[in-house]
Amino acid sequence: MNIAEPLLAAIEEFNKFPGIGRKTAQRLALFLLKRNEHEVKNFVNSILDLKSKLHFCGDCFNLATEDKCEVCLSPKRDRSIICVVEEVSDVISIEKSNEFNGLYHVLGGVLNPLSGVHQDDLKIKELIKRASNGETKELILAVNPDTEGETTSLYIAKNVKHLGIKVTRIARGIPIGGDLEFADEATVGRAVLGRIEI
Repeated sequence: MNIAEPLLAAIEEFNKFPGIGRKTAQRLALFLLKRNEHEVKNFVNSILDLKSKLHFCGDCFNLATEDKCEVCLSPKRDRSIICVVEEVSDVISIEKSNEFNGLYHVLGGVLNPLSGVHQDDLKIKELIKRASNGETKELILAVNPDTEGETTSLYIAKNVKHLGIKVTRIARGIPIGGDLEFADEATVGRAVLGRIEI
C-alpha cells in the first residue's frame, strides 16, 4: 500500500522520537491529521517555542527562558547546597518531590569512556568552579545508581575534596540501574532526604 508523502514524512519524524516505534508514529501522525487546523498550529507552535524560547541556564544548565532559570533566580532557595544531576528531567523529578530547596547543577550526562563521554564533555569544570565560590557547603550527587553514575560521582567527589565541601549522594531509594525520571515522587523525595556522605 502506498502512503501519501506528507503522511509518510510525518511518520518518519515521529519515528525519530525515543521510544516511538513505527506503529505508534503512524498513530500519532493520523491523530494529528484528524485534528482541526487550529489545534495542529498550536502543537507546531509549542514545538517551535521549545527551540526558540528555551535555552540552558548560565549557572546550573537547567532549562530557562531568561539568562538564569527560575531556581537560580529564586531568593528562597538555599544557596549553600547544590544538587548535581545528569539531565534536566532529573531536576523536574526532584522538584516534584517538594523535598529539596537548594540549587541544581545539570551535568548533561555521565562519564562513559566506552561511549566516548569524558569529563570535558560534561559540565564538571563548571560545577567545580561553582563549588569554589565559598558559599557552597554541600554537593548532593543525585546521578543514577549505575556504573557510569558511580564513576561520575567518585570523579566529582575526588575533584572537590580539596575544597572542604561535604559531598553526599542520594540514598538508595532509587533501584540500581533505575532512572530518576521514571521514579515516583515519594521515592525521589525519600532518596534526597536520606542521602549519605561519600
